[in-house]
Amino acid sequence: MPDAIHPAAPVSSPTVPAQVAVRALALAGDLSMGQPPDQSVRAARLAVRLAQLQGADESAARHAALVSLLRWSGCTANAAGFATLLGDDVGGREAMLRQGLPEGHPLNFANIAPLAHIHCEVAGEVAALLGLPGPVETGLRHVWEHYDGSGAPRQLTHEAIPPVVYLTSLAGDLEILSRTHPVAAACQMILQLGGVKYPNAMAQLAVAHAPALLAALEQGGDIDADLPAHPVALSIVAELIELKLPWLTGYSRRVAELAVRAAALAGLDPEQGQRLERAALLHGIGRASVSNTIWERPGRPSAADWERIRLAPYWTARAGALIPALRDEAELASRLYERLDGSGYFRNLDRDSLAMPARLLAAAAALAALCAPRPWRSAMSEPDACQQLQADAQAGLFDPQAVQWVVAAAAGQGGAAPSLPRRLLSEREAEVLRRISLGESNKEAARAMQISPSTVRTHVESIFRKLQCSTRAAATLKGLSLGLI
Repeated sequence: MPDAIHPAAPVSSPTVPAQVAVRALALAGDLSMGQPPDQSVRAARLAVRLAQLQGADESAARHAALVSLLRWSGCTANAAGFATLLGDDVGGREAMLRQGLPEGHPLNFANIAPLAHIHCEVAGEVAALLGLPGPVETGLRHVWEHYDGSGAPRQLTHEAIPPVVYLTSLAGDLEILSRTHPVAAACQMILQLGGVKYPNAMAQLAVAHAPALLAALEQGGDIDADLPAHPVALSIVAELIELKLPWLTGYSRRVAELAVRAAALAGLDPEQGQRLERAALLHGIGRASVSNTIWERPGRPSAADWERIRLAPYWTARAGALIPALRDEAELASRLYERLDGSGYFRNLDRDSLAMPARLLAAAAALAALCAPRPWRSAMSEPDACQQLQADAQAGLFDPQAVQWVVAAAAGQGGAAPSLPRRLLSEREAEVLRRISLGESNKEAARAMQISPSTVRTHVESIFRKLQCSTRAAATLKGLSLGLI
């Protein structure tokens, strides 16, 4: 039997209350699905009210809220698949949710079922990593199941589907359809979905109370007080967001490491170093709002693409307004792409507005990016990347002193890099996991490792067995959380 997962120590990471991580993941999910940044929160409020109308107890209502908030938490993992099918993973899924896909669109059960499987497995792993109750994890692992058996991943029917799935689906549909269609038309759509996605009786109950439910929804209300507050690793947020683009795997963690060590060399106090670390792990939230098609496009982005890219740090900054507990870190994180000469984005700040923490973060992010491969270029060696960063500093983009500290941090100064536990996986398996986590196929990994594709496949099967998962995205997420890659 393989070793149990639990003894392996997770990667050291700053912690936040679980409710804060859940809200951050909900926001990233909303952006990934082309939704307003409060869609999941609004759906969670509706799910609670629907649970109460059904006579559910407080525990069941709380579970419905959590599943609604994390309903999209697996959507970064299958973004590439939706980009391939629809041409735009963000806009395409937004149209799908409001039932606005054009006639003749390519989605069908055969091609969407594998994507739903990835989504559900990753969402379930998120619940497990966050230490959420079993019914929440179970609900997320079946969140795309339909009452009539037409859903995924297991085509369950009727009573075999956890009730929290019906509450989550119905609340989400009511929120989205009533916002994107006249209420009467939305209610008619809900009734048509009765007996398909959820029981007829639930659809009728929601429609009968729709005016009151929607009126109460507009009055707002805080749901955080009812959410769990135990500490969880903030790195979960970064790792889940980076599943959207496999070539980003581990990027935020590397930026955090460089920034913290550079901050120590710069003599910043520990509190500022901790803020830098948290900002590095949060900075990718806004990236979820931009389609994979744009991020993967070869060559320089077009003017239209740049307008979308410039919004990424805006949405990171917006996270601070929507989640007050992250306000300071989100504000710092949103300055990661600013440059001393004012040529950065999204605010076009210059040296007069960028304090040393922001300068260190920008330099750390640039060095980490230069040392990693991207679809449009190969990775630079560390010496070449350091030389390029120093040249950019001389050109006025980065602070020369901040660059010196980051380069020194990359060379190992400012504290030792954490060692990665590998007991659960063999060295060869860890290397295979690292390569597939970056998006390499079995053939590409085999070529790089000078072994056969069948040997890679055997290692992948062993990795899945030891990590107790069945998709590469879930293996990546679990491998990162356990410090295996």
